[in-house]
Amino acid sequence: MNNIICACGHENPEGTVLCGNCGRPLTTEAKEQKLADMRYEGTARRSQTYNKTIIDKIWNFFSSVKIGISLIILILVAAAIGTILPQVLYVPATGAADIAAYYERVYGTFGTIYNKLGLSDLYGSWWFQTLIGMLGISLIVASLDRVIPLYKSLKKQRTTRHESFMKRQRLFAQGDNILGEETLTKSEEKLKELRYKVKREDGALLAEKGRFARWGPYVNHVGLIIFLFAVMLRAIPGFYVDETMWLREGETRAIPEVPGYYLESKEFILETYDKDQTKEVYGDAIDRVGTIASNYQTDVVLFKNPEGSLPGETDNLEEVKKGSIQVNKPLKFDGFAVYQMDFRLDELRTMHFNLVNKSSGESLGDLSVDLVDPKTKYDLGNGTTVELKGYYPDFSGFENGEPQTKSPVPNNPAFLVEMTTPETPEGETSFVAIKQTVEPLGDNEYKLEFQNVDTRDISGLTIRKDKTLWILALGGLIFMIGVAQGSYFNHRRIWILESKDGRLYVAAHTNKNWFGVKKELDQVTEVAQLPQYIDQQDKEAQELKKDGEKSS
Repeated sequence: MNNIICACGHENPEGTVLCGNCGRPLTTEAKEQKLADMRYEGTARRSQTYNKTIIDKIWNFFSSVKIGISLIILILVAAAIGTILPQVLYVPATGAADIAAYYERVYGTFGTIYNKLGLSDLYGSWWFQTLIGMLGISLIVASLDRVIPLYKSLKKQRTTRHESFMKRQRLFAQGDNILGEETLTKSEEKLKELRYKVKREDGALLAEKGRFARWGPYVNHVGLIIFLFAVMLRAIPGFYVDETMWLREGETRAIPEVPGYYLESKEFILETYDKDQTKEVYGDAIDRVGTIASNYQTDVVLFKNPEGSLPGETDNLEEVKKGSIQVNKPLKFDGFAVYQMDFRLDELRTMHFNLVNKSSGESLGDLSVDLVDPKTKYDLGNGTTVELKGYYPDFSGFENGEPQTKSPVPNNPAFLVEMTTPETPEGETSFVAIKQTVEPLGDNEYKLEFQNVDTRDISGLTIRKDKTLWILALGGLIFMIGVAQGSYFNHRRIWILESKDGRLYVAAHTNKNWFGVKKELDQVTEVAQLPQYIDQQDKEAQELKKDGEKSS
């Protein structure tokens, strides 16, 4: 790369706009501008200098602000799409097949397409994580592309600046040096009183304060990068768990995403407010909805596989602890927390039938069908058997003559049975559902007569583990520090230059709050009798306004 040699003799890297030594404009565009572009002190940025190799092109792509904004918009749009239907974490189904069936059953064709496109697990999808990663890379590259040259420029900024640099500042003044040598002395004293750091050198003065405000946006970027890093960590096993499980009374199940641990539900307890005792507080609400829960909890026992046992083995489980899981009072163990989130009352557990002769009413025996794990064949003795040819836990009707089930949950159980008795050794076929019996092969001599049903309650539990919370909090804290740093403070500089012919040049710049720097410059002007400055941006606007009035 060819360096640019300024008229002052200083060598500047290619791409530099303002000389790092004297501040002269180095490019044709910079020379034509009335005000100097001070965003990055006119330094050379890598993205605006190198564009030959593939690395340069990748660097320039990610350093673009437009690319960063585009990525943010894409992430926001994707996140919005992810709210159209519930994510898989909040779907009462487990397993890919059951989840797909749920979306199809509840949301129809749209739900099927939504699930197949991976939108039902949007935030864990590879392409969403890719967008998050690209945004993080964009923040890192864009920050390095700007903050490194800015830091070098501010660290090595010169006290003496060329007149052309002074004249291109928004606040600028020139005039006679009324007080002579006392001008810089009095200016220095007043500026120090205003908490500026002052440097003097050969008839020139530089006063500066609030430089740390320039790093506010980059501190924001650091906070965002840490935050995004924590979000991506959630996709790595072991860092983040947010799973649901439905646990029935008396059931022992493996805890999802927690290898080796099992949970047994001993009892589900639901307590409600008494209308007479809470009439003043909940009386109207109870009249509207019937009952209001005051507490619901699941009494559980936590088990763990002993060391050396095979995966999935449940014969020798070791009891870890007993406890009650209530709302906002989780069961905690080994970094995990199990929360009580929902419940369902009176799920069908066991159905009891009686095999009877239709004409005489004679009973040949009773049988009980476990709706969670039904037997294939029931022997009632004396050569009488009942065989389950088909079980449909959530019967939804017939399709092409075949019975259908909506889900594996026993909400509306139905059975296709074959009954064999000494009088009917060839067997009789019957389809039995709640309040419905169909004899597809003609009238039968025997029938299964429904007696009663056993029910049980179900607890909806959520298992959570989050090792990224402290990283998220750290990122958020750093981000807010950057917001305060960039919003409530500003970088102010005042240059005073005494030329050899006795003329005095004054210039000032700030990254924001021009009213504040004007007020301070007014105080220095009054004490040191500096020439009155003008706001060249306001002057330019006034001139454009006058030109417009003349042309009209």
